[in-house]
Amino acid sequence: MPIVERVKRIDALGFQVEIWDWTRHDIMALVNTGATFSSMTGYIDGTLADKEGSDRLVKTARQSIAVAKELGIPRLNLHGTGLDDQGLPVVPAGEVTGPMWIRAHDTLNRLADLGQEHGVTFVLENLNTQVDHPGVPFARACDVLDLVASVDRPEVRIMLDLYHAQIGEGNLIELVRRCAPYLGEIQVADVPGRCEPGSGEIHYPAIARTLNDIGYRGTIGLEGWASGDDELALRRFEEAFTLSV
Repeated sequence: MPIVERVKRIDALGFQVEIWDWTRHDIMALVNTGATFSSMTGYIDGTLADKEGSDRLVKTARQSIAVAKELGIPRLNLHGTGLDDQGLPVVPAGEVTGPMWIRAHDTLNRLADLGQEHGVTFVLENLNTQVDHPGVPFARACDVLDLVASVDRPEVRIMLDLYHAQIGEGNLIELVRRCAPYLGEIQVADVPGRCEPGSGEIHYPAIARTLNDIGYRGTIGLEGWASGDDELALRRFEEAFTLSV
């Protein structure tokens, strides 16, 4: 479906909407849908870990904030480096060095300043390098946790993607508990196939109970495909995160 019709349908079914690259969309057309948007990509290009890329990341993050305000979006998503149309890193990193860690920490602090100024939160997403995003620096959830914890500011949180974490690290329940103080949003899809919960190996009802136990009350986003019927996939997603009383 065209993006505007897709947004209207998702909204009509009672879900919020997330978008990726905002530069590809007619923003006012999205605003006019009346849908509630929960997050979007928070930059156009740039990187966390080198000076020129960092400056570009912060500059385009500022541009993204203006769009986020039009859509009422509270969270802006980040990656260790820009991704191309195939999800591959624009600036791949075979090795993440000490100076890169320091630069990434400083870049996130600059973004936290922007977030504080404009009332938005930047969320740094973990990715997997085995299947979808080889060469992305700071990809593992444990690396994202270390960076966000080192900044330790409410304007920079974790976008914990459990699909990526299952491929790259596993041990999801313990990972959720470790990330609890820094969670900004959860993203999910099942493994293999990146479809809705219940289509693969991850037992998402157990994840839902853990999220409830740690007091998480934030957004859970389905960043994946439908294994079959679209609306059935959304119902399966909702059921996986609905706790019985």
